[in-house]
Amino acid sequence: MTATGPDFISLQVRDVERSAAFYEEHLGLTRQDGPPHAVVFATTPIAFAVRGPLPGVDLDAAPLGRGVGLWLLAPDAQDIHDALVAAGVEIATAPVDGPFGRTFTFVDPDGYQVTLHDRA
Repeated sequence: MTATGPDFISLQVRDVERSAAFYEEHLGLTRQDGPPHAVVFATTPIAFAVRGPLPGVDLDAAPLGRGVGLWLLAPDAQDIHDALVAAGVEIATAPVDGPFGRTFTFVDPDGYQVTLHDRA
């Protein structure tokens, strides 16, 4: 038996609607059909979602996402960065040019650090 790689990524959040609205408004993601406890976005090649916490998960117990890197491809990463700054969203790392193109990291409403880059 062999796993073939990531197929679905979700973040457990405190307020699903607030987080979904953030990703819609600031990243331009579009909702698709999903379960009632989550908002699934039409992302490719892997689906991305925000969902309520699993039973027993305390989202206030520790920094969220510690040790996990979530990178999203965004051909207009610099434009998104500029819009996030204008909206008062915290930027964890300023844009730099590297092997994945223009790259920066922002902090979402729950404190997850998400990196955007503009080249696959």
